[in-house]
Amino acid sequence: MRVIAKKILREFWEKHNDAEQPLKTWYKEASKSTWLNPSEIKSEYPKASILKAGRVVFNICGNKYRLVVDVNYERHWLFIRFIGTHSKYDNIDANKI
Repeated sequence: MRVIAKKILREFWEKHNDAEQPLKTWYKEASKSTWLNPSEIKSEYPKASILKAGRVVFNICGNKYRLVVDVNYERHWLFIRFIGTHSKYDNIDANKI
């Protein structure tokens, strides 16, 4: 999968140092993946939340942070839509952001 907007992740871990290694690991794993559907993501990330319209929420740092991506399975793209604390995540609509 091609991860679009790694810069967003980098800017986040520069402010939240504890997220750097987990986000780098997620990015490396996601970049190497060939997910064709949500169930393939769930098999690798059982705690990920599958939302409607291709959105997936990943828990980072034991659910301290939330990463929302928009997945295009046909083109093998992952678009970073949101990365933030759990409390900031509670204030957004992950299906629309």
